[in-house]
Amino acid sequence: MIEITKILEKLNINDYELYGKYMAKIDYKGEKPKGKLVLVTSINPTPYGEGKTTTSIGLVDSLNKIGVNAIASLREPSMGPVFGKKGGAVGGGKALIVPEKKINLNFTGDFHAITYANNLIAAVIDNSIYQGNELGIDRVVFNRCLDVNDRSLRHVMINGKETSFMITTASEMMSVVGLSETIEDLRYNLGNILVGYTKDNKEIYVKDLKLVDSLLYVLEDAFKPNIVSTLYNNPVIVHTGPFANISYGSSSIKSIKLGLSLSDYCITEAGFGSDTGAMKFLDMLCRKGNLYPDVIVLNCTIRALKYHGNGDLNEGIKNLEYHILNMSKFTSNLIISINKFNDDTEDDINIIKTLGDKYNLKVCLSTMFEYGEDGCLDLANEIIKMPNNTKHYEIYDLNDDLFTKIDKIKDMFYAKEIVYSDEVKAKLELLNENNKGLPICVCKTPYSISDNEKLLNFPKDYTMTITDAKVFSGAGYIVLYMGNVMTMPGLAKESNYLKDKYE
Repeated sequence: MIEITKILEKLNINDYELYGKYMAKIDYKGEKPKGKLVLVTSINPTPYGEGKTTTSIGLVDSLNKIGVNAIASLREPSMGPVFGKKGGAVGGGKALIVPEKKINLNFTGDFHAITYANNLIAAVIDNSIYQGNELGIDRVVFNRCLDVNDRSLRHVMINGKETSFMITTASEMMSVVGLSETIEDLRYNLGNILVGYTKDNKEIYVKDLKLVDSLLYVLEDAFKPNIVSTLYNNPVIVHTGPFANISYGSSSIKSIKLGLSLSDYCITEAGFGSDTGAMKFLDMLCRKGNLYPDVIVLNCTIRALKYHGNGDLNEGIKNLEYHILNMSKFTSNLIISINKFNDDTEDDINIIKTLGDKYNLKVCLSTMFEYGEDGCLDLANEIIKMPNNTKHYEIYDLNDDLFTKIDKIKDMFYAKEIVYSDEVKAKLELLNENNKGLPICVCKTPYSISDNEKLLNFPKDYTMTITDAKVFSGAGYIVLYMGNVMTMPGLAKESNYLKDKYE
């Protein structure tokens, strides 16, 4: 590892704040983006892992090795899953960002600041009610959060009322920070966070609590992107960490635009499969930030596809086919990357190449985990040969009413219908009336294209169920909860904290 100041010198960045020798905070001052944006997405995840982050890091290293100025923009790891089953989010093997332990845990304190700001709102709501309730708050719709997998916080009693915590990455505060581009944006979006209603259904916002300036002080440093490096001393910007199954699942607008202003190619990833992270990236973040990827890399592993086919690759490859069909709507520049393992056979690889030929797609073998900067050379060379993207697809018009948007989303999941109870319908009607022009964030299981994690591979003509709906008015989107989704994970029986040894 070389000190981060050497990386900053190569990027001609003079305005920074050091966090030790190998991490720093920098800021995006509105420089015009010049580079091309590459989005890395994946098939539906399995217990084996697919390697989007590893591919993104390896691709940056390989691009730089062939003389292309490339940088990555990645999400910050959530500390809860680090000690749970999922683990960290810094890559692996020789495709790694460092210092990995610090990044996986406290990093530069961003998640703590976001958690604190979120819970300060909750405390001020309670205090406003306690001190006479001048705002007339009758129903609170704002939740506390914590960056720990703690299932006991899913249902708690506070002030005699049942409520719940969500993990910090699922909070609206995380989305507000990630989807704000300037301090002025952040101020406006913080003020528009909905916290409750009066008895006659009048909305109460954070700005009504006179809290916005205090929140800006808390979030001032967390709003600035962080910069670290790969094992090969290539720059990686790391900022915000929303989960893709319950949020929009990609790094901040600021960090992506900063990467585009500093490089010829900026590599970013969207969490989980294209049905969760990539669709939300394209539908939500790209609209908000006026961005669009020039190339989309669809990452897969043979072992994961076999899992989708109950051991049969010829059956499981249908999951990959769904994601090809899905992403081909959005781009003319789609590449399949096989995250190759040593036990992958030529016959297995040829099955995927045959599917690539069917859709006239290049299939690249990526071995960055084992070979580092040499592992994504094929993928890197294919990307720089890509012509300009000729597609720009939108699932729905933002001016469509909410029910039309839901119907169009249904087609993206190959569902037969989307149903909901009368109680949920009433919520949808209220949201439709009061929140025109907002995109939709579908909160569902990442393990299936459907809202049922047991329906693997490529299910079709099934029913999806909206179980709840709410508006994140500060972040600027409507959340549709589908199926049984937990916004506060729990620790597993074989969690990582049992394996960790302090050294």
